[in-house]
Amino acid sequence: MSSIIRHVVDVGQFDRDATLDLFAAADRLRDLPRGSDLLRGYLLATIFYEPSTRTRLSFESAMQRLGGGVISTENAREFSSAIKGETVEDTIRIVGGYADAIVLRHHEQGAAHRAASVARVPILNAGDGPGEHPTQALLDLYTIRHELGRIDGLRVALVGDLRYGRTARSLARLFKLSRGGELIFVSPAQTPMGEDIRAELDAAGVAWREEPDLARVLPGVDVVYQTRVQKERFATLADYEAAKGVYIIDRTAMNRLNPGAIVLHPLPRVDEITVEVDADPRAAYFRQAENGVYIRMALLCHVLGVKA
Repeated sequence: MSSIIRHVVDVGQFDRDATLDLFAAADRLRDLPRGSDLLRGYLLATIFYEPSTRTRLSFESAMQRLGGGVISTENAREFSSAIKGETVEDTIRIVGGYADAIVLRHHEQGAAHRAASVARVPILNAGDGPGEHPTQALLDLYTIRHELGRIDGLRVALVGDLRYGRTARSLARLFKLSRGGELIFVSPAQTPMGEDIRAELDAAGVAWREEPDLARVLPGVDVVYQTRVQKERFATLADYEAAKGVYIIDRTAMNRLNPGAIVLHPLPRVDEITVEVDADPRAAYFRQAENGVYIRMALLCHVLGVKA
């Protein structure tokens, strides 16, 4: 990238050139021989206050594939000094003395920015409550480019929980880097895309529209980004029950979908994509998860100042 990004906390940090440079580095790292020593001698700490499988393991896999080491705490909300009342800031100050970079997932929106404000080492935001998930957005856009060969001129449907889903919100923000495309928001009435994201897209001149009928959308889009309706984000059980199960990608939906389109999902899924869809070549969500390793390899090299 043209300039070093010290912390990765917000998709707004990335311009088009920096993002395409990152994608090029990820492409190179896909073919990195086993036993690489690009980050030998560096140590990564992963601190997760919320459960994670894909994000945590892909970061740890990325670091180890590059020859670096990992120290980790999972369920830090229950099994760390947080239960004794230690602040995020103090935890980061301490762990910054143990590692060369820190991956942080936290249940509070804004926690990654708070961590970065006191950190002596790079902070990589692995999700902060309903706020941001920048590395997921980067791997999502990278997957779109890897699968379709471009990021411009695309019609992308964001489906499901757009109000609380940090992955959909982050991808919508990152979509500002594309040209000539359109975002289509497909959501239940209880979980529309936030006004803050809509205003940001308007200011950037990004075309978007709402369409509650998924069946109408499917034939005309290049990407369907399906999301899970997250029970843990809802204030009441009634609101969750009203929103879940509204949009299902099944064989009938796939028959409507543009033959050249792809289906993405940040995972985990529950019942919003049926297993019969998995064998369809347009189902790219498992390839998408694998791409997380390559993007995070590229990000780790970048924040540590090592050319990939």
